[in-house]
Amino acid sequence: MAQQPSGTELMDKIVSLCKRRGFIFQSSEIYGGLNGCWDYGPLGVELLKNLKDAWWKSMTYRDDVEGLDAAILMHPRVWEASGHVENFTDPMVDCKECKARFRADQIEESMCGNKAYQGRKAGKCAAEGKFTEARQFNLMFKTYIGPLEDSSAVVYLRPETAQGIYVNFYNVKDSTRQKIPFGIAQIGKAFRNEINTKNFLFRTREFEQMEMQFFVKPGTDMEWFNHWKETRKQWYINLGMSPDKLNFHEHEKLAHYASAAFDIEFLFPFGWGEIEGIHNRTDYDLRRHQEFSGKNLEYFDDATKEKFIPYVIETSAGASRGLMAFLCNAYAEEEAPTGEGKTEIRTVMKFHSQLAPVKAAVLPLVRKDGMPEIATKLYDELKKRFRVFYDESATVGKRYRRQDEIGTPYCITIDSETLQNQTVTIRYRDTMTQERIAIDKTSNYLSERL
Repeated sequence: MAQQPSGTELMDKIVSLCKRRGFIFQSSEIYGGLNGCWDYGPLGVELLKNLKDAWWKSMTYRDDVEGLDAAILMHPRVWEASGHVENFTDPMVDCKECKARFRADQIEESMCGNKAYQGRKAGKCAAEGKFTEARQFNLMFKTYIGPLEDSSAVVYLRPETAQGIYVNFYNVKDSTRQKIPFGIAQIGKAFRNEINTKNFLFRTREFEQMEMQFFVKPGTDMEWFNHWKETRKQWYINLGMSPDKLNFHEHEKLAHYASAAFDIEFLFPFGWGEIEGIHNRTDYDLRRHQEFSGKNLEYFDDATKEKFIPYVIETSAGASRGLMAFLCNAYAEEEAPTGEGKTEIRTVMKFHSQLAPVKAAVLPLVRKDGMPEIATKLYDELKKRFRVFYDESATVGKRYRRQDEIGTPYCITIDSETLQNQTVTIRYRDTMTQERIAIDKTSNYLSERL
């Protein structure tokens, strides 16, 4: 087993692979890029779709959770009720010399932007009085609806997807005839005007959230909180994430809406980082929207004849952070035989087959003797059911390495024996072991394993 890279070296290798193989590109790269924004390439968009599909099926293919897709733009009163207009701010300071902006509570960890002080901590500049007084900076992106750009036309790009669920609580409950406890799930874009973006996909200005809000009767909230806390951690493990790279972090300082909060953290190359939050939001959200909208959001329990405002247990996962965690978890460098009695280092992305962007590659051993024709026919058959790739260039060993590097679980090779008995070689990515099966059994073989 080759020694595995770690820390900055590992992160650099993952970022390089993502660009080289078409997972992730810098947004607007030909213009120098836009900080904190990323584009998903052909493989990245497939990986992200598979991740979201896995989440969606696990959360909504059940009796007690319904799906929703709320609009990004919402009535501005929504964000007053939620507390974002008042509380969604960071204290910021500006350097009078280099004009860089810093969060006031992160000055000690930040680096000064002044070229004269390269490598110097900004905290020293603060001690020398080079910073302005702290000012509150709202993290929401603001825009306008209609032709007039005045205060009456202000709307916000949503900083979270949860509020769309809360304002639709009664719509979903009544239209589906759900009874508490039940949940509403949503996948959607959110936007935060982060001053300091960092660590690749970890902190970005535009991102997708996978959120589920589970509405429960007060008094049962902590039971459901613990249930979803464990359920959500297990979901990552079921998709191949190493358990020793997952951790629960309990919040000591709680948000204004929460009575309990845990983060599911992943051990990234730069350290532990949150990939999902589990929160007991009490009845804060529905109570605030009832107050600000004037609509009665109480729930009537037919069995007990009680009225109450439901408590909410929130599971909030970042799709892009989750994708980044699965990229880091999958990356490995291993010694592999070259076929000449020697070994070489192969890079392999050990994605769970449910997440892998490409499920199988079809490879004719050589471009003659009718092998490409047989391979093309098999490829055309398989692509009706699976995301597959056809490759006939270079040696078969190099083609295996290319598929290893993008995480393809299976390589199907058409060789001289195929011409004799209509069998193919199936090579498995993680062990590099091979077996032969009948060519007409290939589709079912993949179906059973994927």
